Amino acid sequence: MSFIIDYYNYWIVVFLMMTGFYIVISANNLVKKIVGLNIFQTSVFMLYITMGKVSGGTAPIVAEGVTLYSNPLPHVLILTAIVVGVATTAVGLSLIVRIKRAYGTVEENEFQNEDDAI
Repeated sequence: MSFIIDYYNYWIVVFLMMTGFYIVISANNLVKKIVGLNIFQTSVFMLYITMGKVSGGTAPIVAEGVTLYSNPLPHVLILTAIVVGVATTAVGLSLIVRIKRAYGTVEENEFQNEDDAI
Protein backbone atom coordinates (compact mmCIF):
# COMPACT_ATOMS: atom_id res chain seq x y z
CA MET A 1 0.00 0.00 0.00
CA SER A 2 2.90 2.36 0.68
CA PHE A 3 4.01 1.98 -2.95
CA ILE A 4 0.71 3.49 -4.11
CA ILE A 5 0.81 6.28 -1.55
CA ASP A 6 4.49 7.09 -2.11
CA TYR A 7 4.05 7.39 -5.87
CA TYR A 8 0.53 8.82 -6.06
CA ASN A 9 1.57 11.58 -8.48
CA TYR A 10 2.86 8.98 -10.95
CA TRP A 11 -0.43 7.09 -10.66
CA ILE A 12 -2.29 10.30 -11.46
CA VAL A 13 -0.01 10.85 -14.48
CA VAL A 14 -0.66 7.32 -15.77
CA PHE A 15 -4.42 7.70 -15.24
CA LEU A 16 -4.53 11.02 -17.10
CA MET A 17 -2.32 9.69 -19.87
CA MET A 18 -4.48 6.63 -20.45
CA THR A 19 -7.67 8.72 -20.24
CA GLY A 20 -6.39 11.14 -22.88
CA PHE A 21 -5.18 8.30 -25.09
CA TYR A 22 -8.53 6.52 -24.82
CA ILE A 23 -10.40 9.69 -25.78
CA VAL A 24 -8.16 10.20 -28.81
CA ILE A 25 -8.60 6.67 -30.15
CA SER A 26 -12.28 6.23 -29.32
CA ALA A 27 -13.86 9.58 -30.20
CA ASN A 28 -15.08 10.41 -33.69
CA ASN A 29 -15.69 14.06 -32.81
CA LEU A 30 -12.64 16.17 -33.66
CA VAL A 31 -13.15 18.54 -30.72
CA LYS A 32 -13.14 15.57 -28.35
CA LYS A 33 -9.89 14.41 -29.93
CA ILE A 34 -8.31 17.81 -29.25
CA VAL A 35 -9.51 17.62 -25.63
CA GLY A 36 -8.00 14.12 -25.35
CA LEU A 37 -4.69 15.36 -26.72
CA ASN A 38 -4.70 18.21 -24.19
CA ILE A 39 -5.34 15.78 -21.31
CA PHE A 40 -2.51 13.58 -22.56
CA GLN A 41 -0.24 16.61 -22.89
CA THR A 42 -1.07 17.76 -19.36
CA SER A 43 -0.11 14.36 -17.99
CA VAL A 44 3.30 14.65 -19.68
CA PHE A 45 3.74 18.11 -18.15
CA MET A 46 2.94 16.73 -14.72
CA LEU A 47 5.41 13.87 -15.23
CA TYR A 48 8.28 16.22 -16.10
CA ILE A 49 7.51 18.58 -13.23
CA THR A 50 7.31 15.66 -10.81
CA MET A 51 10.70 14.34 -11.94
CA GLY A 52 12.28 17.79 -11.75
CA LYS A 53 11.47 18.38 -8.09
CA VAL A 54 13.99 17.07 -5.56
CA SER A 55 12.71 16.59 -2.00
CA GLY A 56 14.55 18.99 0.26
CA GLY A 57 16.23 20.68 -2.68
CA THR A 58 16.44 24.44 -3.03
CA ALA A 59 16.78 26.79 -5.98
CA PRO A 60 20.18 26.46 -7.68
CA ILE A 61 21.69 29.52 -6.05
CA VAL A 62 25.02 29.01 -4.36
CA ALA A 63 24.56 29.59 -0.66
CA GLU A 64 26.46 28.58 2.43
CA GLY A 65 25.40 25.23 3.85
CA VAL A 66 23.21 24.21 0.91
CA THR A 67 24.24 21.03 -0.85
CA LEU A 68 21.03 19.76 -2.47
CA TYR A 69 19.59 21.63 -5.43
CA SER A 70 16.53 21.16 -7.65
CA ASN A 71 17.07 21.25 -11.38
CA PRO A 72 15.15 24.18 -12.95
CA LEU A 73 15.52 22.91 -16.52
CA PRO A 74 12.39 20.67 -16.57
CA HIS A 75 10.26 23.55 -15.32
CA VAL A 76 11.61 25.89 -17.98
CA LEU A 77 11.02 23.30 -20.70
CA ILE A 78 7.45 22.79 -19.50
CA LEU A 79 6.76 26.52 -19.65
CA THR A 80 7.87 26.45 -23.29
CA ALA A 81 5.82 23.31 -23.93
CA ILE A 82 2.71 24.95 -22.48
CA VAL A 83 3.04 27.86 -24.90
CA VAL A 84 3.56 25.48 -27.82
CA GLY A 85 0.60 23.38 -26.64
CA VAL A 86 -1.73 26.37 -26.53
CA ALA A 87 -0.64 27.41 -30.03
CA THR A 88 -1.09 23.86 -31.35
CA THR A 89 -4.55 23.65 -29.78
CA ALA A 90 -5.50 26.95 -31.40
CA VAL A 91 -4.35 25.71 -34.82
CA GLY A 92 -6.20 22.42 -34.34
CA LEU A 93 -9.42 24.17 -33.36
CA SER A 94 -9.14 26.55 -36.31
CA LEU A 95 -8.75 23.56 -38.63
CA ILE A 96 -11.85 22.02 -37.06
CA VAL A 97 -13.78 25.23 -37.76
CA ARG A 98 -12.63 25.06 -41.40
CA ILE A 99 -13.65 21.39 -41.64
CA LYS A 100 -17.06 22.25 -40.17
CA ARG A 101 -17.58 24.93 -42.83
CA ALA A 102 -16.49 22.63 -45.67
CA TYR A 103 -18.29 19.44 -44.65
CA GLY A 104 -20.97 20.61 -42.24
CA THR A 105 -19.85 18.21 -39.51
CA VAL A 106 -16.99 17.60 -37.11
CA GLU A 107 -17.56 13.85 -36.90
CA GLU A 108 -14.55 12.18 -38.47
CA ASN A 109 -16.33 9.17 -39.94
CA GLU A 110 -18.98 11.34 -41.63
CA PHE A 111 -16.64 13.59 -43.61
CA GLN A 112 -14.34 10.67 -44.43
CA ASN A 113 -17.32 8.87 -45.96
CA GLU A 114 -18.03 11.99 -48.05
CA ASP A 115 -14.44 12.03 -49.30
CA ASP A 116 -14.55 8.31 -50.13
CA ALA A 117 -17.73 8.82 -52.18
CA ILE A 118 -16.06 11.42 -54.39
